Amino acid sequence: MTIVSIPYGNHILRLEIPDDNFLMVALPKEVPGVSDPALVVERVLQKPMNTPPLQELAQGKRRVAIVVDDATRPLPSYVILPPILKKLHEAGIHREDITIIFATGLHRPVTEDEAIQLLGENIAKNYRWVSHDADSDDLVYVGKTTRGTPIYINRLYMEADLKILIGDIMLHYYAGFGGGGKSILPGIAGRETIIRNHSMLFHPDAKPGICSGNPVCEDIMEAAEIVGADFVVNVVLNSRREIVKIYAGKLKDVFLAGIEFARKMYIVDIPQRADITVVSPGGYPFDINLYQSHKALFFAEQATKIGGSIILLAACPEGAGNKLFEEWMQKTKNMPAEEAVRIIREKLNEDFVLGPHKAYYIIRATSQYRIFIKTEIDPREISEIYRMQPIEDPQQTLDMLLTEQPDAKVLVLPYGNETLPMLRKKA
Repeated sequence: MTIVSIPYGNHILRLEIPDDNFLMVALPKEVPGVSDPALVVERVLQKPMNTPPLQELAQGKRRVAIVVDDATRPLPSYVILPPILKKLHEAGIHREDITIIFATGLHRPVTEDEAIQLLGENIAKNYRWVSHDADSDDLVYVGKTTRGTPIYINRLYMEADLKILIGDIMLHYYAGFGGGGKSILPGIAGRETIIRNHSMLFHPDAKPGICSGNPVCEDIMEAAEIVGADFVVNVVLNSRREIVKIYAGKLKDVFLAGIEFARKMYIVDIPQRADITVVSPGGYPFDINLYQSHKALFFAEQATKIGGSIILLAACPEGAGNKLFEEWMQKTKNMPAEEAVRIIREKLNEDFVLGPHKAYYIIRATSQYRIFIKTEIDPREISEIYRMQPIEDPQQTLDMLLTEQPDAKVLVLPYGNETLPMLRKKA
C-alpha cells in the first residue's frame, strides 16, 4: 500500500493507494530552499542583471512604487521587501515616499490581516500600502500593444519615478508563466486592458509552460515594457513555498532566466495517462476559491485519460471567487454540456469578459471526466451548479472507483497549480 500526503486548505490529507494501482506522485522537481533568502536578496540587489544596483538607481528619486502579489499568490514579500527597503533608505528615500501596491488585477482588495501576513507586521503597519483597483476612474492611459490591447495602468505606479516589481515565476494555464510582466498586466492594469489581453486565451498557442509564440504572454510582456519597470525581483518557489532562486534586474532578462529554471522544476514527465487522478491546487492560498482552484483541475486533465476520473481536493473557503463565473454556471446548469460550452464560447467570441471563461473550462472538463470534489462549498451548489460530485471522504471515493475498475492506474498531483504533467516521449 502506498500512502500519499495531499494539501487541502491549511491541512494535509492522506490517501492509501494499492501498490498495483499506484502509477506515480507527480511532483515539481524538489529543489532545496536557499538557507538565508534575505541575504541572497541583498546580493542580487547589488549585482542585478543588466541594470545598476538598486541603491544606485534610487539616488535622487522622490517617489517609489513597489508592486507585490496579492493573497491569491504565495509570494513571500515579507522576506523580499526588507532588503529592498533598506537599500532605498540608504539612498535617502523616506518611508512616506514609498507606496506598496498589491497587484490584485480583477481580484478583491487585500484585507488588513492579509497585508500583515503578506508584508510582515512591521511593514504593513509602517508603510503605505494600497490594493489596485482595475475599475478606478483615475487610471493612466499609456498606449496600445501591437495586438491592440489598450494599456490603462494604476496612477500611483505611473507617477512614481522609481518603479519596482516583485513577483514569483510559476506555471499559468494559458499565459505560459506568471511573474515578469504579469505584475503589471493584469496586476495593476485596468479592466479593459485585462479583458482584451485575456481574450486571447482560446488561441491554440496560449498554453501552459510556453511563452514564445504565446499571444497572451507576449502581449503581457510588450505592455509591461511599454509601461516600464526600473527594477524587477522575481523568485521561484518549491512546493514548501521556500525560495529556491532569486533574480533581479531588467524585466525581460529576469523573466527569461526565471522561466528557464522554472520550466525544469514544474514540467514533469509521466509514463502514461492515468485512469484516476487525485489533485490538489497545493493548499492555501491556491485553493482559496474555485476560480483559482480550476488551474489544478486543468493540469489534472493533462494527466488523465478521457472518460477517466478526477478527485479534486480544494477547500475554497471563499466559494466560487468570481460573480460572473458563478452566474454563467447558474445560467447554463440545466443545459447539456455541449450546448453550454457552445453558448459560452460564442458569447466570449462576441464580447469577452473574465469569469465565463472559467465556466467554459469547467463544463468542458465535466463533460470529459467524472469529477469528484472535496470542498467547503455547499454540496448542493457543487452538484446542481458546478456539475461535479461532492464528496466528504476522498479515500472512500477512491476505493469505490477502484472497486469499479480494479486495474485502474492512479496518479497523484499534490501541487496541481505548480505541476504540468507531460507524456514522456518514447525513445
